[in-house]
Amino acid sequence: MDTIFALSSGQPPAGIGVIRVTGPAVRDVLQTVIGTIPEPRRATHATFRNVSRETLDDGLALFFPGPASVTGEDLAEFHCHGGRAVVAAINAALSEIDGCRSAEPGEFTRRAFANGRIDLAEAEGLGDLLSAETELQRRSALAMAGGTLSRKAEGWREALLGLSAQVEAVLDFEDEDDVAELSPDFREGLTALHRDLMETLQAPHAETLREGYRVALAGPPNAGKSTLFNALVDSEAAITAEIAGTTRDVLTRSVAIRGVPFTFVDMAGLRAAGADTVEAIGISRAHEEIVRADLVLWLGPEGEGPSDSLEIEAQVDRPERTRKTAPWLRVSAVSGDGLDALRAALVTQARESMPKPGEAALNDRQRSRITEASHAVERAGEVSDPLLVAENLREARRAFDALVGRTDTEDVLDAIFGRFCIGK
Repeated sequence: MDTIFALSSGQPPAGIGVIRVTGPAVRDVLQTVIGTIPEPRRATHATFRNVSRETLDDGLALFFPGPASVTGEDLAEFHCHGGRAVVAAINAALSEIDGCRSAEPGEFTRRAFANGRIDLAEAEGLGDLLSAETELQRRSALAMAGGTLSRKAEGWREALLGLSAQVEAVLDFEDEDDVAELSPDFREGLTALHRDLMETLQAPHAETLREGYRVALAGPPNAGKSTLFNALVDSEAAITAEIAGTTRDVLTRSVAIRGVPFTFVDMAGLRAAGADTVEAIGISRAHEEIVRADLVLWLGPEGEGPSDSLEIEAQVDRPERTRKTAPWLRVSAVSGDGLDALRAALVTQARESMPKPGEAALNDRQRSRITEASHAVERAGEVSDPLLVAENLREARRAFDALVGRTDTEDVLDAIFGRFCIGK
């Protein structure tokens, strides 16, 4: 196996650069670059040199012997000055050492996974933590990276192993021509496990948390959608005009409001007649966005919006507007009336779909594995033949193993670790 290296701190120029090295040749790397192997886990002042003994920089070196390191292998860190030339010189020196090469994206974390330092769910949480831009994203990713889901999965697996042992005992009795049945406790345990899995599947979607709570502004032409869209995203992102049909395509912007991620969607005005070919395409896309949205704000005539949409009386600064009898909120994007109340109400709505502090959100892969396990457990409770019960429990166990990465295909692992930055 190669020894890999990468800059793990921010891109230069910076005050300090941290270059990490992990793999079987770490001790040789330390001997080459600083002339000694430092005391484990103790920062040591050193001069950094290349294989030709040319001085490159001075700084701190640290050594973390495996398997008690973040990757499970020997690992070293060189803390150097963060200038471009210094970092480039040290990287070039490392590449000259036999068996050393630059790391691929996510390769450090992938080695930690391969060496059992973290499981797949924790790795996914770490990836989300690196890309977190809002407080909610950070909290959820930290819970996942800290093993919230992994501990649940281990508990499910232990419960499943206990249930499987009961089934195997019954099968052993059958082999001896004795009559044995699964106890009521077995059925109760199976029901409890299935209930716990179904409750976990009610957790928020990680995709909603990552992409933002999707809010679509819908209504007929000139209902004030684009003006309100610009006010909510605090940008003149959408063209506004008195001409009907100005907005022809879907426009999205992602913003954070009070630490909650949102994606706002502006779209073509909905009307049946008078639309040209291009506008008709925009209207078709608008209908698709309405279906996709987590929440639809209806700015059109009262009662004519999509089901489950919330009535907004917009343009309240205009005396000639059509008033609504029972709108969710009244706003004016021009005067600012009601905008703060709208933002607060949207945050409240979004937080109901977002994870609570310390709660992990499930991504599509995790949700699929838990669903597979749930279905297998449910099937096990619907059959009486112990052989069929045992097979369904084995299927559930395979789903749990795939959830935390005990078994998974290389393409799944490539997709997960490929989204990490180089050096992590």
